[in-house]
Amino acid sequence: MTSHFAKEGYRITAIDPNKEAIEYGKNKKYPGDVTWIVGDSSNLQENTFDAVIMTANVAQVFLTDKSWQRNISDVYRALKPGGHFIFDIRNPLAKVWEQWEKDRTPDIAMNQMSGDKLEIWTEYDGFVEDIYTFYETVKNAHTGEVLIREKMQLKFRTQEEIDESLQQVGFSQIQVYGDWEFKQATEETKSFIFHSVK
Repeated sequence: MTSHFAKEGYRITAIDPNKEAIEYGKNKKYPGDVTWIVGDSSNLQENTFDAVIMTANVAQVFLTDKSWQRNISDVYRALKPGGHFIFDIRNPLAKVWEQWEKDRTPDIAMNQMSGDKLEIWTEYDGFVEDIYTFYETVKNAHTGEVLIREKMQLKFRTQEEIDESLQQVGFSQIQVYGDWEFKQATEETKSFIFHSVK
């Protein structure tokens, strides 16, 4: 997405808490103006941006209501008046985890540095209250060597909970679309696309 907007001539500030992700992004060729920051929403400058976009369902990594409220308050503060906040998040009513848990095959990837084929295996612990836990293990496909094993956790918030949280920090004109088709969201929608305005 950074590449797409940079090519269109937008000035981009790309923020991620993962240093490796930022370094990977920096090493790509971008024709536009991109500022890279290792950090989080607290690093956003006040009254600066026309739009803030969160992608890849990252809204689900905020496991507590306090951390979620802090994040969206930071976004609100960083936007110019009339600025847009856009993000995607999975719909808990679609129960996408049921499909995840049926898949017993690894995802295949390639090590960008060595060219080695990688297997990404996922194990699921499931829910404890409203937090979903799973583990991702990255192995060298040829040797079986485990390169990374990470615990991942997600919080599934309802459309109503998110809508209320956005209103609490001051967002208005809240629209909710189904996936990226920009049709009105339904109960069967796998992901919600939220668009609100400061």
